[in-house]
Amino acid sequence: MAVELAYQRVLLKLSGEALAQDQGHGINLKVLQQLAEDIKEAYDLGVQIGIVIGGGNIFRGVAASTQGMDRASSDYMGMLATVINSLALQDALEKNQVPTRVQTAIHMAAIAEPYIRRRAIRHLEKNRVVIFAAGTGNPFFTTDTAAALRAMEIGAQVLMKATKVDGIYDSDPKINPEARKFDRISYIEVLNRGLKIMDLTAVSLCMDNKLPILSFDMTVPGNIARAIRGENIGSLVTN
Repeated sequence: MAVELAYQRVLLKLSGEALAQDQGHGINLKVLQQLAEDIKEAYDLGVQIGIVIGGGNIFRGVAASTQGMDRASSDYMGMLATVINSLALQDALEKNQVPTRVQTAIHMAAIAEPYIRRRAIRHLEKNRVVIFAAGTGNPFFTTDTAAALRAMEIGAQVLMKATKVDGIYDSDPKINPEARKFDRISYIEVLNRGLKIMDLTAVSLCMDNKLPILSFDMTVPGNIARAIRGENIGSLVTN
């Protein structure tokens, strides 16, 4: 019996820091394997998946720029870190029999395809997972903004923001035990409250183009598939 899906094409945004887990930096191979298994479970439902992954477990451009490094140079270094993570995720997915393509916004033909929108959509239509690396290819833009941009370019129905928290709260639930979780919240309220689920540029871009954002906990095995089936997890940002 066919499974009813809430979405047919999604863009999954993963943080680089999540790959490091407790070790703080680098790539924790056990975490990477679990993530690949979760994506495989979602892929087997028949959904088309694009992925943007950050590079904060290797290098954070913004952090380096606050310590005196040129912002553009540090951002380019951060983009290269996302390529490392993308190649690691590709390897883990293909070991789970998930066909993938890595496309980079900065050309590096020896290891990945250049980002070409029509080619990316064709890969999705052929049931390949497409991993978008190197952000937007421009400094001063985060991977959150890259995720919003790529989601709209490929016609994704939702931007799935995978985090280490089970949704969006009005304050930090780790600090405030009385923090209230939102099941649904508007873009404007996210912006007005300064809720840091994604950077302001990414949220504004999603609002302007009516792209829903689903924030959920990626550390719970099976949550990606649950979100795609439309189960009530996480927090949804819409109009």
